[in-house]
This record gives sequence, C-alpha cells and structure tokens, in this order.
Amino acid sequence: MRLEQLSKSYWEAGEERVVLDRLDREFFAGEFVCLLGKSGSGKSTLLNLISGIDAPTSGDVVIVDEGREATLNRLDERARTLFRRRRLGIVFQFFNLIPTLTVAENVSLPLELAGASGDVRQAAVALLDRVGLADRANTYPDKLSGGEQQRVAIARALVHDPLLILADEPTGNLDEDTGESVLGLLLELTRDLGKTLFMATHAQDAAARADRVLHLDHGRLVSDQAWRQRHPDAAFGPD
Repeated sequence: MRLEQLSKSYWEAGEERVVLDRLDREFFAGEFVCLLGKSGSGKSTLLNLISGIDAPTSGDVVIVDEGREATLNRLDERARTLFRRRRLGIVFQFFNLIPTLTVAENVSLPLELAGASGDVRQAAVALLDRVGLADRANTYPDKLSGGEQQRVAIARALVHDPLLILADEPTGNLDEDTGESVLGLLLELTRDLGKTLFMATHAQDAAARADRVLHLDHGRLVSDQAWRQRHPDAAFGPD
C-alpha cells in the first residue's frame, strides 16, 4: 500500500481544519504497522481513507493486489465497496457484531457477501476454533463477554482471506488483561496467515511488538525515532 500526498481537511465555522497533510508512505506485505497519536490526531480518519469509506481532499491511496495497482479513492463507490468487501478486513473498537445473527453467522457473513462457494459455515467454525470459540458458534453476541466478542470480530475480519487488516483501537474497549489476550491473538493469527496489519492504538504493548511505529503529529506521519527527537521529555508515546 502507498499513500501519495494524501491530505484530508474539513471546513469548520468558515475555516479549514487540516487533519492529514500530504502523507507519503509505503507499506509492505506481511508488515505490522502501529499508528500512534493523540485523540483527535486523525488516526481513525486515516483508516477510513485507507479503507475507502471516506475520500481524501487530495492525494491517493494505492493498493497493490496480486501485482495490479488500484487507486482506491479513484474508484466509484460500488467498486470501492466491492474491493473493501473482498480484500480488506476491519476490526473495530466496539466489535460491531450483528446482534440478530449467531456467532457463526457473523463470521461467515463476509464470505456470503462475497459470493463464496463451498460451505461458508464450515469455514467460519474452523476459524472460530482458531480463536477458541468453536463451542459458541450458535450463540448470539449478547451472550458473550467483551473479549469474546472481539475474538469473533477478529475471526470475521480474517475469514475471507483479505489482503490487508485494519484495526482501530481493537483493545480500547477491553480491560487490560483481556486486551492483552486479544492483542496476542490478533498478532498470532495475522502473522500465521501472512497478513499486513495496520493498527491505530494507544496500547504501548502493541507498539512494542510492531515492525514499524509511526506517529500522527500535526497532520504528518513521522517515524518513532523522529517523534521522540521532537518530544524528548515524553514517556512511551502520545496518549
């Protein structure tokens, strides 16, 4: 994935507010990238641009899929939706499971939407087994703990063999111990399956395990080392 002069701004009370300012970065297959930044720094905005949910003010998001380049923001809305459905997996802070579907139905939904052939339930249960929840396949989400719901969400994000996993504060709604367990599971599965993981987080232990740590600082992406040089008195990173 490449970000090419990617910018996003909003107009508030007649004034332009620049959230992301000409981001230029390249990310590689199988890499775990951790994105840090204060609340309101634009982390979720960047994930929305990468996923094609939102459109940049200027610049491009280029994703290389099986040797072919797709400039995601230049596709029409239907093409972006189809690309997101087939090639992206998203893990949200608040799980976003569908309450009227069972655990297995939630996990198999991406396969059904993509028109997958074969037994989608079997594929869903196999991945639920990987996250330790095969025995809860017929349970509804409201019967699960927060940690269990997030494990279901991780299975749902991975079941359709996506190219890229986007995680937006995946442990932010969990207690410390549960968050550590869920984070370890997410990293284990994405590593085992060779997926690229792009995670926005405040979690220090997530950053400690990442291949690359970047900070959003006044609308620009800076490396961990450069951020520390600018903030020599800071602790681990922005909270």
